[in-house]
Amino acid sequence: MTAEENLNKLAGEISICEHCALHETRKMSVPGDGPSNAEIMFIGEGPGFHENEQGHPFVGASGKFLDQLLAQAELTRAEVFICNVVKCRPPGNRDPLPDEIAACDAHLEAQIKIINPSIIVTLGRISMSKFIPDVKISAVHGQMKKIGDRYVIPMFHPAAALHQPQLKPSILGDFSNLPGQLNEAREALGRPVVAVKKKIQEVVSDKPKQLNLF
Repeated sequence: MTAEENLNKLAGEISICEHCALHETRKMSVPGDGPSNAEIMFIGEGPGFHENEQGHPFVGASGKFLDQLLAQAELTRAEVFICNVVKCRPPGNRDPLPDEIAACDAHLEAQIKIINPSIIVTLGRISMSKFIPDVKISAVHGQMKKIGDRYVIPMFHPAAALHQPQLKPSILGDFSNLPGQLNEAREALGRPVVAVKKKIQEVVSDKPKQLNLF
Protein backbone atom coordinates (compact mmCIF):
# COMPACT_ATOMS: atom_id res chain seq x y z
CA MET A 1 0.00 0.00 0.00
CA THR A 2 1.10 3.56 -0.68
CA ALA A 3 1.52 6.12 2.09
CA GLU A 4 -1.71 7.80 0.98
CA GLU A 5 -3.59 4.50 1.13
CA ASN A 6 -2.18 3.76 4.58
CA LEU A 7 -3.20 7.22 5.80
CA ASN A 8 -6.73 6.77 4.43
CA LYS A 9 -6.98 3.32 6.01
CA LEU A 10 -5.91 4.78 9.35
CA ALA A 11 -8.50 7.55 9.02
CA GLY A 12 -11.16 4.88 8.55
CA GLU A 13 -10.01 3.11 11.71
CA ILE A 14 -10.07 6.38 13.64
CA SER A 15 -13.63 7.10 12.47
CA ILE A 16 -14.92 4.03 14.31
CA CYS A 17 -12.44 4.02 17.19
CA GLU A 18 -13.81 3.28 20.67
CA HIS A 19 -10.53 3.27 22.61
CA CYS A 20 -11.72 5.94 25.07
CA ALA A 21 -14.93 7.53 26.32
CA LEU A 22 -14.75 10.43 23.86
CA HIS A 23 -16.37 8.27 21.18
CA GLU A 24 -19.59 8.27 23.24
CA THR A 25 -20.19 12.00 22.73
CA ARG A 26 -18.61 12.64 19.33
CA LYS A 27 -20.61 13.48 16.24
CA MET A 28 -17.67 12.97 13.89
CA SER A 29 -14.10 11.92 14.51
CA VAL A 30 -11.41 14.25 13.16
CA PRO A 31 -8.46 12.17 11.91
CA GLY A 32 -6.69 15.11 10.22
CA ASP A 33 -6.22 16.67 6.81
CA GLY A 34 -3.26 16.94 4.47
CA PRO A 35 -1.02 15.07 2.06
CA SER A 36 0.73 11.86 3.03
CA ASN A 37 4.11 13.39 2.09
CA ALA A 38 3.72 16.66 3.99
CA GLU A 39 7.02 18.17 5.14
CA ILE A 40 5.35 19.94 8.06
CA MET A 41 2.90 18.32 10.45
CA PHE A 42 0.86 20.54 12.78
CA ILE A 43 -0.48 18.87 15.91
CA GLY A 44 -3.12 20.67 17.96
CA GLU A 45 -4.94 19.59 21.11
CA GLY A 46 -8.42 18.38 20.25
CA PRO A 47 -11.38 19.05 17.95
CA GLY A 48 -13.82 21.80 18.90
CA PHE A 49 -17.51 22.31 18.12
CA HIS A 50 -17.14 23.04 14.40
CA GLU A 51 -14.58 20.28 13.91
CA ASN A 52 -16.95 17.79 15.54
CA GLU A 53 -19.69 18.89 13.13
CA GLN A 54 -17.58 18.76 9.96
CA GLY A 55 -14.94 16.10 10.64
CA HIS A 56 -12.04 18.41 9.69
CA PRO A 57 -9.45 20.09 11.93
CA PHE A 58 -9.23 23.83 12.58
CA VAL A 59 -12.37 24.97 10.76
CA GLY A 60 -13.60 27.48 13.35
CA ALA A 61 -12.27 30.91 14.28
CA SER A 62 -8.85 29.53 15.24
CA GLY A 63 -8.75 27.76 11.88
CA LYS A 64 -9.23 31.03 10.04
CA PHE A 65 -6.35 32.51 12.00
CA LEU A 66 -4.26 29.42 11.25
CA ASP A 67 -4.83 30.05 7.54
CA GLN A 68 -3.42 33.57 8.02
CA LEU A 69 -0.45 32.15 9.91
CA LEU A 70 0.23 29.65 7.14
CA ALA A 71 0.17 32.49 4.64
CA GLN A 72 2.71 34.31 6.86
CA ALA A 73 4.97 31.29 6.37
CA GLU A 74 4.17 31.19 2.64
CA LEU A 75 2.31 27.89 3.07
CA THR A 76 -1.18 26.61 2.33
CA ARG A 77 -3.26 23.87 3.91
CA ALA A 78 -2.73 21.76 0.81
CA GLU A 79 0.98 21.53 1.68
CA VAL A 80 0.80 20.59 5.36
CA PHE A 81 -0.83 17.92 7.51
CA ILE A 82 -2.99 19.15 10.39
CA CYS A 83 -4.31 16.99 13.20
CA ASN A 84 -4.72 16.82 17.00
CA VAL A 85 -3.48 14.66 19.84
CA VAL A 86 -7.04 13.36 20.29
CA LYS A 87 -9.31 12.74 17.34
CA CYS A 88 -12.68 13.24 19.04
CA ARG A 89 -14.02 16.38 20.71
CA PRO A 90 -13.70 16.56 24.50
CA PRO A 91 -17.10 17.62 25.91
CA GLY A 92 -17.42 21.36 26.38
CA ASN A 93 -14.06 21.89 24.67
CA ARG A 94 -12.27 20.93 27.88
CA ASP A 95 -8.64 19.81 27.76
CA PRO A 96 -8.22 16.16 26.78
CA LEU A 97 -7.52 13.94 29.79
CA PRO A 98 -4.27 11.98 30.12
CA ASP A 99 -6.01 8.63 29.54
CA GLU A 100 -7.72 10.00 26.42
CA ILE A 101 -4.40 11.26 25.04
CA ALA A 102 -2.81 7.89 25.81
CA ALA A 103 -5.63 6.00 24.11
CA CYS A 104 -5.26 8.09 20.95
CA ASP A 105 -1.47 8.13 20.89
CA ALA A 106 -1.16 5.01 18.73
CA HIS A 107 -3.17 6.77 16.00
CA LEU A 108 -0.96 9.85 16.18
CA GLU A 109 2.25 7.83 16.15
CA ALA A 110 1.01 5.90 13.11
CA GLN A 111 0.30 9.18 11.29
CA ILE A 112 3.79 10.49 12.09
CA LYS A 113 5.36 7.26 10.85
CA ILE A 114 3.41 7.30 7.56
CA ILE A 115 3.95 11.00 6.80
CA ASN A 116 7.54 11.17 8.07
CA PRO A 117 7.59 15.00 8.20
CA SER A 118 10.73 17.11 8.33
CA ILE A 119 9.20 19.22 11.11
CA ILE A 120 6.45 18.71 13.65
CA VAL A 121 4.87 21.94 14.88
CA THR A 122 2.96 21.53 18.13
CA LEU A 123 0.13 24.00 18.67
CA GLY A 124 -0.49 24.57 22.35
CA ARG A 125 0.96 23.23 25.58
CA ILE A 126 -0.83 19.87 25.51
CA SER A 127 0.60 18.70 22.19
CA MET A 128 3.96 20.24 23.14
CA SER A 129 4.11 18.10 26.28
CA LYS A 130 4.07 14.93 24.18
CA PHE A 131 7.50 15.85 22.82
CA ILE A 132 8.85 18.42 25.28
CA PRO A 133 7.44 17.80 28.77
CA ASP A 134 7.89 19.86 31.92
CA VAL A 135 8.54 23.21 30.26
CA LYS A 136 6.48 26.36 29.83
CA ILE A 137 5.47 27.14 26.28
CA SER A 138 6.22 30.81 26.88
CA ALA A 139 9.87 29.88 27.42
CA VAL A 140 10.40 27.70 24.33
CA HIS A 141 7.87 28.78 21.69
CA GLY A 142 9.32 29.10 18.22
CA GLN A 143 12.52 27.24 19.10
CA MET A 144 13.27 24.17 16.97
CA LYS A 145 14.56 21.17 18.89
CA LYS A 146 15.65 17.72 17.78
CA ILE A 147 13.59 15.14 19.65
CA GLY A 148 14.80 11.67 18.75
CA ASP A 149 14.79 11.53 14.95
CA ARG A 150 12.36 14.44 14.65
CA TYR A 151 12.59 18.22 14.62
CA VAL A 152 9.89 19.78 16.76
CA ILE A 153 8.86 23.43 17.07
CA PRO A 154 6.45 24.28 19.90
CA MET A 155 4.13 27.19 19.17
CA PHE A 156 1.19 28.84 20.85
CA HIS A 157 -2.21 27.53 19.82
CA PRO A 158 -3.90 29.93 17.34
CA ALA A 159 -6.88 30.14 19.71
CA ALA A 160 -4.57 31.63 22.36
CA ALA A 161 -4.14 34.77 20.26
CA LEU A 162 -7.91 35.12 19.95
CA HIS A 163 -8.27 35.15 23.73
CA GLN A 164 -4.97 36.92 24.51
CA PRO A 165 -4.26 39.48 21.75
CA GLN A 166 -0.86 40.27 23.28
CA LEU A 167 0.34 36.87 22.06
CA LYS A 168 -0.42 37.60 18.41
CA PRO A 169 2.94 39.24 17.55
CA SER A 170 4.80 36.24 19.00
CA ILE A 171 2.71 33.79 17.00
CA LEU A 172 3.16 35.77 13.78
CA GLY A 173 6.88 35.98 14.40
CA ASP A 174 7.19 32.25 15.03
CA PHE A 175 5.38 31.40 11.81
CA SER A 176 7.46 33.85 9.77
CA ASN A 177 10.58 31.93 10.89
CA LEU A 178 9.15 28.60 9.78
CA PRO A 179 10.51 28.57 6.17
CA GLY A 180 14.08 29.05 7.39
CA GLN A 181 13.67 26.42 10.10
CA LEU A 182 12.26 24.00 7.55
CA ASN A 183 15.41 24.41 5.46
CA GLU A 184 17.56 23.77 8.55
CA ALA A 185 15.67 20.53 9.15
CA ARG A 186 15.87 19.58 5.47
CA GLU A 187 19.63 20.06 5.45
CA ALA A 188 20.09 18.02 8.62
CA LEU A 189 17.90 15.23 7.24
CA GLY A 190 19.57 15.24 3.82
CA ARG A 191 16.50 16.54 2.03
CA PRO A 192 16.45 19.19 -0.73
CA VAL A 193 16.79 22.78 0.51
CA VAL A 194 14.56 25.44 -1.05
CA ALA A 195 15.36 29.14 -1.43
CA VAL A 196 13.47 31.25 1.11
CA LYS A 197 11.99 34.52 -0.03
CA LYS A 198 12.99 37.48 2.09
CA LYS A 199 10.01 39.52 3.13
CA ILE A 200 10.27 43.27 2.84
CA GLN A 201 8.16 44.98 5.49
CA GLU A 202 7.11 48.51 4.71
CA VAL A 203 7.14 50.74 7.75
CA VAL A 204 4.51 53.45 7.56
CA SER A 205 4.83 56.33 9.97
CA ASP A 206 1.69 57.65 11.56
CA LYS A 207 3.29 61.06 12.00
CA PRO A 208 2.17 63.74 9.52
CA LYS A 209 4.85 64.83 7.09
CA GLN A 210 5.95 68.47 7.17
CA LEU A 211 5.54 70.19 3.84
CA ASN A 212 8.66 71.64 2.25
CA LEU A 213 7.88 75.31 1.66
CA PHE A 214 11.06 76.01 -0.32
